[in-house]
Amino acid sequence: MPNTFELIASYTATGSVSQIDFSSIPSTYTDLCLKISGRTSAGFNADNLLIKFNNSSSGFSGKALRGSGSAVVSYSPALVGFLPGSSSTGSTFSNNEIYIPNYAGSTYKSFSCDSVTENNGTEAYALLIAQLWSNTAAINQITIYPDSSGNFVTNSTAYLYGVKNA
Repeated sequence: MPNTFELIASYTATGSVSQIDFSSIPSTYTDLCLKISGRTSAGFNADNLLIKFNNSSSGFSGKALRGSGSAVVSYSPALVGFLPGSSSTGSTFSNNEIYIPNYAGSTYKSFSCDSVTENNGTEAYALLIAQLWSNTAAINQITIYPDSSGNFVTNSTAYLYGVKNA
């Protein structure tokens, strides 16, 4: 069966913002897909990209394969990717995709994340993550934010798609 992606909402930062919110997410799709191209003002090479569902940052657990594939680590709160910081090559942005199947169901929500950063230097990251949100509520709000005191910078973007199985 082919999947049909429909744009629910998009956001482009026109200045420095601390978080990006998608609210009033309809329950009419089977899955959600969130695509983020971001950069943070934090003063280092990479910052964690975190997520909240329904304004909750609790109940998240997961495993990640990071960097060159040499380490598997646990993350909590909900790490979903990396964002280049101000110490990385200028004007480079990360690419992040978060796929959330059965987001409107009444069971715990498992989801996957894929993230890469760019840097013309010795430190750049690739990250694959399997996450679980131990909550049975339907997801109707998603918030993404940098882990540090940095903010998303101008031209950071986020696109939320609803996925229908045709």
